[in-house]
Amino acid sequence: MSKRLISIVVVFMMAASLFTGCLSSSKTPEPAKPAAQAPASSAPAPASNTAPTAKKVIKISNGVNEQHPTYLAAKKFAEIVNQKTNGKFDVQVYANAQLGDDVKATEAVKMGTLEMVIPSASPLVGIDNDLNVLDLPFLFPNEKAADAVLDGPTGTKIAKKLEDANIKLLAYYENGFRNITNSVREIKSPADLKGLKIRTMENSIHLAAFKAMGANPTPMPFSELFTAMQQKTIDGQENPVPTIFLSKFNEVQKYCTLTGHVYGPHLLLINKKLYDSLTADEKKIFDDAAAESKKFQRQTNRDMNKNYVAELRKAGMTVTELTQEQKKAFQDAVAPVYTQFEEKIGKALIDEVKAEIEKNK
Repeated sequence: MSKRLISIVVVFMMAASLFTGCLSSSKTPEPAKPAAQAPASSAPAPASNTAPTAKKVIKISNGVNEQHPTYLAAKKFAEIVNQKTNGKFDVQVYANAQLGDDVKATEAVKMGTLEMVIPSASPLVGIDNDLNVLDLPFLFPNEKAADAVLDGPTGTKIAKKLEDANIKLLAYYENGFRNITNSVREIKSPADLKGLKIRTMENSIHLAAFKAMGANPTPMPFSELFTAMQQKTIDGQENPVPTIFLSKFNEVQKYCTLTGHVYGPHLLLINKKLYDSLTADEKKIFDDAAAESKKFQRQTNRDMNKNYVAELRKAGMTVTELTQEQKKAFQDAVAPVYTQFEEKIGKALIDEVKAEIEKNK
């Protein structure tokens, strides 16, 4: 083969190769095939790792100890709610003002940073002015009359006003009739109170009543009371018999006089926004639990009141029961208090309560 022919063949082969390469590079690549899928199965899906819905914690604060009827009733309320709501709620009860005194804990419930509280009514008059009527000295002659007022239209009206402060009242528990103790002398008349430093709640009517009886009233949180009496910072205090006995005031007080000068309730309160968020069924459970625990609390408190007078005497305390004549001397001494606070409370409300009491003596 001549050199010319060989050159022509080589040029032709190179051109053919270049043309083939161009065709190959212009071809659109095929998409990748998807991975093979497992055949459908009738087996159940694996269990979810999602945690169960957390229980709603509801804390109840009160200032008494674990033996007091109010604490025991709160525990009963908690047990009923926890059981009947099938574990949706975890209601917890705290004693001894662990979550704050009556005023601070009630303010927390009002703000929604605490769910529930059971305070005395007296420190809350700044929230509901109508509560003042319950502090008038020697207003209620007995528990029957108190029940009629609190469980009737007047009690409902007072409770309704609390809702303006984002607080819902579920029940009126019983704190009971307040009595005077001291470490100085036996009290049989207002004259015996003269000059004695007596701890009271921060309540203007209580302060005025003790001043009228000749004492030197000294407001102080309940949580500080025992130490103050022990250190003789104050001479005495006033509280219902169950509180006196269960708080062991007999260890630092020698004398107790059953004056029964004020009847006071404990208030089972819940944050209103929380209550309103409950379903209709849940509200009924809460309401029924409150009613059942109220009945239990009042009866327990009254039983303890009777039994603990004897226990205080056994513990070495001098317990003085006043005659009707002696009691009238205290009632006469505080009579000006009614006139002093009539305008603040409202004469119509005072007359309404008195009329209800007359029907239920």
